[in-house]
Amino acid sequence: MSPRRVTLADVAKAAGVSRPTASLVLSGRGRELRISQDVEQRVLKAADELQYRPNIVSVGLRTGTSRTIGFVSDTVATSRLAGDMIKGALEAARDRGFMLFIGETEGDAELERLLLQAMHDRQVDGLILASMFTRTIKVPKGITASPVVLLNAVPKGPAVLPAVLPHEVEAGRLAARVLLDAGHRDGIYLIGVGPGLRNVPSESVAALERLVGIREALGEAGVKVAGARTCFDWQPEYGLAATRDLLETVRPRALICFNDRIAMGAYQALDDFGLKVPADVSVVSFDDHPIASWMRPGLTTVALPHYELGRKAVDVLFTEMDRAPAERAAGEVHRVPMPVRARDSVAPPSGAHSPG
Repeated sequence: MSPRRVTLADVAKAAGVSRPTASLVLSGRGRELRISQDVEQRVLKAADELQYRPNIVSVGLRTGTSRTIGFVSDTVATSRLAGDMIKGALEAARDRGFMLFIGETEGDAELERLLLQAMHDRQVDGLILASMFTRTIKVPKGITASPVVLLNAVPKGPAVLPAVLPHEVEAGRLAARVLLDAGHRDGIYLIGVGPGLRNVPSESVAALERLVGIREALGEAGVKVAGARTCFDWQPEYGLAATRDLLETVRPRALICFNDRIAMGAYQALDDFGLKVPADVSVVSFDDHPIASWMRPGLTTVALPHYELGRKAVDVLFTEMDRAPAERAAGEVHRVPMPVRARDSVAPPSGAHSPG
């Protein structure tokens, strides 16, 4: 049987004061109401000796705040890749004395509805609705009963909620600039999507924005994308198949892969054709998945800032919580920079790139 919880009445009795007096001291209002320093010290000493902790539920009923935040995701909570997103949100909430309630839907709309309802039933002060991959989502009905921030997601239809997203367009620019700075001007191929904006899945925000950034940076330098191969899924086996298909007809000087798993397959295809990275073909990618540093040579990639995304979502949510409902920033988008992780997969172009 668990020990009985120490109550405010216990503290008041031990300090020899009334319950209202003990309450005022412990809420920090003792001096304001001219409670003597002696009484204040007796109450604080009694609370310390008894290891008193305030009843959060009662405090919430009095103050109108539960000091909790709901974090509902599709698969972020159990994903090793995005675990830092949870860590960033947890630490930002903890810094403010708040607790994070975490729920995962696994993409099930009914489970999402029940989780959001459970969060509201527990009177969370705000909600973060997160996605593992940057994508468009249907905003659930009734979610705006409390302040809400979308994390790694944008709403379908009119933007009614603020969103925190990685700066994917700038990431595309950075990936292209890595190749341009190394001297590449032709023979640059894309593996994943492209070459045109029409060759992108409709709901893949990251793919579209990365492609926009790549084409902008290359266009500003007077360079055109030489071609592309699409991947049904952004996994190594599809990167392998797409790159093999490309190598049957051309010898690229550089590849921009749309994530590190695709790049892993591309590495294998290049090796199968007797081509070395980066001596024969430079490769740059996105995400900074753990495999990027394990691959040989190490893969130069533009990193998804998972930890910073989680912290930023909590920062934006607190801003929303401080605003009146009519003043909340509907549709405001906050972009988090994606840094380049330079490794050994890019070198100046050399040799011919005619079919072998």
